[in-house]
Order: sequence, then C-alpha cells, then structure tokens
Amino acid sequence: MNTTAHDFVTVDMRGLKAALVARAQVERVSVSVLVRGAVARDLGIAAGGEASRMDALTAAPASAASVKLSVRMTAEEAHQLAACARAAGLSRGAYLAGLIANVPVLSAGGGRTEHIATLMASCAELSTLSRNVHRLTALLRQANVEPAKPYRKMLDTLDGDVRRHLELAARVLADLQPQSRSARPTARSSQ
Repeated sequence: MNTTAHDFVTVDMRGLKAALVARAQVERVSVSVLVRGAVARDLGIAAGGEASRMDALTAAPASAASVKLSVRMTAEEAHQLAACARAAGLSRGAYLAGLIANVPVLSAGGGRTEHIATLMASCAELSTLSRNVHRLTALLRQANVEPAKPYRKMLDTLDGDVRRHLELAARVLADLQPQSRSARPTARSSQ
C-alpha cells in the first residue's frame, strides 16, 4: 500500500535499542514507525503514513507476544482501513484489534477522537467547578459573605453538574473499552 520509495538509515543506538524496542512493543507499533515519528517531531515536520502512536485497546498485558498478520483485501478496502485508523488516531493493527474486541466507538464508525475531546471538555468544566468551590471555601473561612454570594447559583446546580460529568465520563469510557460479544445487543433482543 505504501507507494513511496524507502530510504534506509542505519543508526548506532548506543545502548538505546532495548528501550526503543520495549517502547514500540508497548505502543504496539513497529520500531520504524516509532523512529520515524521521533525524527519527524525533531525536524518539525509531519510524519506521513501510519499512525505513530497507538493506544492499547485490549486488556492483554504489554508482555503479550505480538504476531504479524497479513490480510488480503482490495486496494479500496486497504485505503478505507488506513483512513479509518488514521481518523481514530490508531495504527491499522490497533484499529483492527479494536474492531475485533468490539470497542463500541470503533464499531459504530470511529468517533474516538470526538469522544476523548468531549471527555476532556467535561473534565475542564469540572476543574473550573473545583476552583470555584475552593475559592468559595476560602471566602467563607474568612467570613467574607458578600463576595461569596455570587457562588450561590453555582452551588444550586453543583450536584447536577457533577452528576452529568460522571454520566458522560462513564458513557465515553464504556464506548472506548472492548466489550464481550455476548454483551452486544442482538437483532432479536432489540425487537
């Protein structure tokens, strides 16, 4: 699928090889992908092609043996796989592993990036609430009632705000986790 000519470089790692290989295994990418990403970052240019970083999608320990798998598909299917994996911020292998593990966000079309952004925005709002509560507590300790009055409305909605954040976080995290095939609703159970 990669139509560009390969440029090879041999590098004396001077004791860094073990750490490099271990990091590549943890990120579930090849050493080449990891090195290309690091070089591209250092040069300040965008790395093309495969995703340079990949989150582990399964509960398998990092020490689990990886195997290389060849899959035959049409060129269009391969392009679609690469595009979906890139959109999800994953390598092709990690994307396929996520589909096999039935990660809901990938199975439903791959809105992983949007899910994470939504969770981060909700966490930022919760952080603002935390700062406001801390400020209110400081004002009340000083018996400074007048500056504390504007926080009254925030206190009235605090319970609901925190509850909404927890519900959203639970939904997002559930959609990002592998699900057992038996937990999936079937056509019969939805009728």
